[in-house]
Amino acid sequence: MSQPGLSNVQGNHACALGAVAAGCKFFAGYPITPSSEVAERMAAELPGVDGVFIQMEDEIASMGAVVGASMGGAKSMTATSGPGFSLKQENLGYAAQAEIPCVVINVMRGGPSTGMPTRPSQGDIMQARWGTHGDHPIIVVAPASVKEIFSETVRAFNLSERLRVPVIVLYDEVIGHLVESVDLQTPSPDALSTRAWADGPKADYQPYAVTDDLVPPMARPGDGYRVHTTGLTHDETGFPTQDPATAAQSTMRLLDKLEHHRDLIDSSESLHCDDAEIVVVAIGICARATATAVAALRDKGVKAGLFRPITLWPFPERAYTEATANAKAVLVPEMNAGQMILEVQRISRGGLDIHGLNAVDGEAIEPARIVEHVEELAR
Repeated sequence: MSQPGLSNVQGNHACALGAVAAGCKFFAGYPITPSSEVAERMAAELPGVDGVFIQMEDEIASMGAVVGASMGGAKSMTATSGPGFSLKQENLGYAAQAEIPCVVINVMRGGPSTGMPTRPSQGDIMQARWGTHGDHPIIVVAPASVKEIFSETVRAFNLSERLRVPVIVLYDEVIGHLVESVDLQTPSPDALSTRAWADGPKADYQPYAVTDDLVPPMARPGDGYRVHTTGLTHDETGFPTQDPATAAQSTMRLLDKLEHHRDLIDSSESLHCDDAEIVVVAIGICARATATAVAALRDKGVKAGLFRPITLWPFPERAYTEATANAKAVLVPEMNAGQMILEVQRISRGGLDIHGLNAVDGEAIEPARIVEHVEELAR
């Protein structure tokens, strides 16, 4: 039974509710397990807020529709899983290059190819960062509870609108289908971000100007500003260029704007890391299992801690460094053959012993397995 003020909500439904609360007015998608409940709930919710839901013919068209709707001024979103996420990559790269805000939900399932549609996985961690080609900006957030799916979906829209960048909300099937009793508080209008619209002289407007915050104001359709939008490398006017210096400046601004706003983007959780000798780095259902394992290990006198990146990309390096300052070893449990561990290895200080704990069988990693591996590292 739900307590007063609480409702039983599924993770995927919380995602849809978070999108609507963030001001999403357009959803285009295609049914795919295990994310279909996001689309189903959006189909029910959007008409009530003067929004538009379209079931497209495929995942490629869905992403294209989302990009087009966002260019028209609407906060836009789509939802998918592994195979569909692969199909979205070309248009996702276009959104990154043309700086078109949009939110993509990816509820991970077993792979590769069609894999295990109803089984959980965390196999899209690297694809979420590097799925499209070229050096492109992308933000990925990784919620680990129903309530956090709601709040991180809201934050995804805020980041996307504020920074003119695609944002991916990435979570595994277990979190997507989890039902929890939650109190989902609708954010106040002041807590919601909208993109900066051009308002200066029309003759002087450059759609990709280098501004102080590296995020150029966007032209609102119908306001009379001339804009050329292309996926080709472009200069500040938006027209294509192959001039080496201009191309380098354009690409680096896309990347630098995320680094410039790391204080806005970075988010993480540390549990018992102050004195931890073994730090476990995990996301999603693996992080929930780790929290249980850390409590059991602490009861046994083992100084274990959990570091959970909530913003997965860019990886919260500063917070990770602080969390592992006193550690002698790090364990990375993940439901893949070893993806997040590559980033952990890259940013870890010398002498820190890094170990992986992997599962590719469609089963979540249990707390007992994490306890066993941490105890081995503690010996």
